[in-house]
Order: sequence, then structure tokens, then C-alpha cells
Amino acid sequence: MSLLFPTLSTARLRLRRVTMQDADALFAIHSDVEWMKWYGVEPVTQRVQAEQLADMFSGWFVAGTGFRWALERRLDGRLIGTCGLFRWNKSWRNCVIGYELARDCRRQGYMREALETVIDYGFDRMQVHRIQAETHPDNHDSIQLAQRLGFRYEGVHREQAYWSGHYHDLNCYSLLEQDWRQSQRSRDD
Repeated sequence: MSLLFPTLSTARLRLRRVTMQDADALFAIHSDVEWMKWYGVEPVTQRVQAEQLADMFSGWFVAGTGFRWALERRLDGRLIGTCGLFRWNKSWRNCVIGYELARDCRRQGYMREALETVIDYGFDRMQVHRIQAETHPDNHDSIQLAQRLGFRYEGVHREQAYWSGHYHDLNCYSLLEQDWRQSQRSRDD
């Protein structure tokens, strides 16, 4: 693996490494109580927690266990969210995908645009065979996004996660490399 973090580009976004300079933007996103109910952790309440989050995201690359990209909007340079591939098991050639977006930026196609590029990176550069997505059963926007990207429902991980004082089921979805390649060929035709 290269020692340089991969910067990726889309028509409207620059996907770059998360840094400490992103702490304020991360705090704004991760302190939104209503929006973070889907994220699987307690909302942050102090800026230092956002700094720890930036450090954790950066640490995945250093440890070789994944990547987390800051989604920087080209139009104004604003960090509007993050997405990444983590829990990378190189032997089994799989990983998990995760993402979050500022509430005012949703339903504008930003995350799909970013994830298509990140998924390509996972299959092409990380050489994974399978990417897994885990969503709360009530997070309909995330479920629809995963399905539009070609992820297939596999089942429920019962009470897999704990936040906000109780256990939560998570739906499990997966995307195999051959399914992604086929969907890309179909789209190009």
C-alpha cells in the first residue's frame, strides 16, 4: 500500500484525508442529535470528541485497516461529510462501508457520487471481493442508497449495536465485485 493517502475526485467533490482542521465541521455533523441517531454512536457534545473522531479516521489508514475520506465540496471547499471503507480484512478480501452527510446536504446526490468512487477504489485498489453495509432498519434513506448502489439485503444482525441506552438491530447488505462490475457495464450500455 502506498504511504500517501489517496485523494479521489468526482464532478462536485474532492475526497481527501480527514485532518484535525476538519474538527469543527465534524463537530457540526456529529453533534446533530436527530441526524446521528442512525450513526451508531452517541452524538458528540464537545469539540475534543470531534478531534478524536478525526484522529480515529486518520488512524485507520496508518494501521492499514481502512480509509475514511472527507467529502469536500468543490464549489465552496466545505466539508459536508465523510465516507470510507474500514474493517478491511485483507485475507478474506472484504471490508465495511460507512458514511455520514450534513443534514442540509442530503438528497442532492452527493453521497451516491462519493460512494461510487469509493466503491471503485475498494474493488480496484484495495482488491476486496465483498463490501458490507450495515444500516438501522428504520434508516430508509441509507437503505435506499445502498440498494441503488447494488447492495443486496442479507438479513438482520439482531441487537448488534448499542447506543442511546439500548440495543439496535442492524440490517446487513453486501456488494460483490462481480455484481458491481456488471451493474457498471449495464449503466454504460
